[in-house]
Amino acid sequence: QVQLVESGGGLVQPGGSLRLSCAASGNFRSINAMAWYRQFPGKQRELVAAITTDSDRNYADSVKGRFTISRDNAKNTWYLQMNGLKPEDTAVYYCNAEVLTTSYFAINFWGKGTLVTVSS
Repeated sequence: QVQLVESGGGLVQPGGSLRLSCAASGNFRSINAMAWYRQFPGKQRELVAAITTDSDRNYADSVKGRFTISRDNAKNTWYLQMNGLKPEDTAVYYCNAEVLTTSYFAINFWGKGTLVTVSS
């Protein structure tokens, strides 16, 4: 069983910053790719940022230059630093991980989501 727990969401004014964290716990061999997605009301979940084990990063065009994804392998934790937040960034943010299980299966897991609201 693998659990992903997000933290760090909340209300912030336009132009402000927030840092999201996602911690993975449970019984697994390793975490391969780590990512953040977000979902707007009535829309499909979309990729915000992803990072591989080699720290190769990928960002949605809408957040390039404002958001930074990072990971701490020793803590099985990854982060999303969000700067220059805009009202259109308001969404529920989900962390995602491809986990290598003890049986050597690569399985995707999701956190429950954390709400980020950008408003004055």
